[in-house]
Amino acid sequence: MDIIRKLITTTTTFILIAFLYSCSQTNKISKQATTFLFSDSAIKASHIGISIYSTAKNKLLYTHNADKYFTPASNTKLFTLYAGMKYLGDSLTGLKYFVSNDSLYVLPTGDPTLLHPYFAYQPVISFFKTNQLPITCIENNFKSEKYGRGWAWDDCNETFMPERSALPVFGNLIKITAVNNSVATFPNIPKAKVILSTDSSIVNPVIKRSLVDNIFTVVLSNKKDSIEKEIPFTTNGIETAVNILHQDFPLIGSIKKENNLISRRYKIIKSAATDSLFKNMMHRSDNFFAEQTLLMASNEQLGYMNETDLIDTLLKSDLKNIPQKIQWVDGSGLSRYNLFTPSSFVYILDKMKNEFGMERLKIILPTGGEGTLKNYYLNDRTFIYAKTGSLSNNSSLSGFLITKKGELLIFSILVNNYITGATPVRKAIEQFLESVRNDN
Repeated sequence: MDIIRKLITTTTTFILIAFLYSCSQTNKISKQATTFLFSDSAIKASHIGISIYSTAKNKLLYTHNADKYFTPASNTKLFTLYAGMKYLGDSLTGLKYFVSNDSLYVLPTGDPTLLHPYFAYQPVISFFKTNQLPITCIENNFKSEKYGRGWAWDDCNETFMPERSALPVFGNLIKITAVNNSVATFPNIPKAKVILSTDSSIVNPVIKRSLVDNIFTVVLSNKKDSIEKEIPFTTNGIETAVNILHQDFPLIGSIKKENNLISRRYKIIKSAATDSLFKNMMHRSDNFFAEQTLLMASNEQLGYMNETDLIDTLLKSDLKNIPQKIQWVDGSGLSRYNLFTPSSFVYILDKMKNEFGMERLKIILPTGGEGTLKNYYLNDRTFIYAKTGSLSNNSSLSGFLITKKGELLIFSILVNNYITGATPVRKAIEQFLESVRNDN
């Protein structure tokens, strides 16, 4: 009986100590949030939500507005990453094809690595080089729009907002270089037009594209001025891509619709390793890669490309246990229609860790000094692996944090509607997370 009493007493003591330590952690984090976040001049007039979860204790350590809705910006890519990791396997499907009546029919898959400068290995291009048959491109498995719902129309000239498409080439960007009153473009887009002019009244040279056509206007301040810029081109479905490819592969030329896509027996060409795409997407916060990832996942799961249908499918199946209903409308987070809670990001990060493993996520997500965190978390930098999010007046950071005692925490901090620049907000978040790391 004495042994049993001792065991009960010892167990009770351990439980009490664990409880008190957990309370101590919560109190510490609460004080740190007050010191570094709530008292910060850039943040205290804004809206902020915080959720911090201990994976070892399976317990929330601290929350503040964790069930409230925020515009997450590029933190949306964490949900896109889950979709890609769930459905795209270990390598991307670069192209599907079949041969019929001495013709080659190819079905685009939305793969953004085709002729992209970040991906030297180009198996689809190698396939085109060895082909001797006329090639027809099938276009009707793309059931989306070139822009996402709620995207800002006046960002159509920005590098961060290329059009979505079934057959992207060169990242759906054209590089225009104007020097000494002459202009060069890459790639060459058939039927595109570049108008070069000078205007002494402007301070900086500009390049703009027509809203609906591949007509580019370059305006220099004087004839010796220069500018180089990547700018999205209009895809016209897959027409522009086919015209670009036709220059090097004359057998590519026809475009048609194919009504019976799913029942067709296609052969498949694999392109890049999925994680090489995901790492670029998360380290660079690449909107184009994120949008195409969601479309590719839709193509694999549903047989066609439509981000809305895939999101609906995910929320009714794999993500049905999400803590709060979310409003998720695109892959990149460009849309301000997206509404997520801090709790929803802790949920998806924990789900990815459990399903795909922490070591894989450490490669895909940037740590301090890398990617979008290159100027932050530089001291002992491998204690954080996280995704940033930025839109004007909105900053987010969600990810994993390893404390000095080796405890793995999952966190999400969403800040909306501040009127300062983003830098002071990011610095305040950095100070808060470093203090959480050092004192727990």
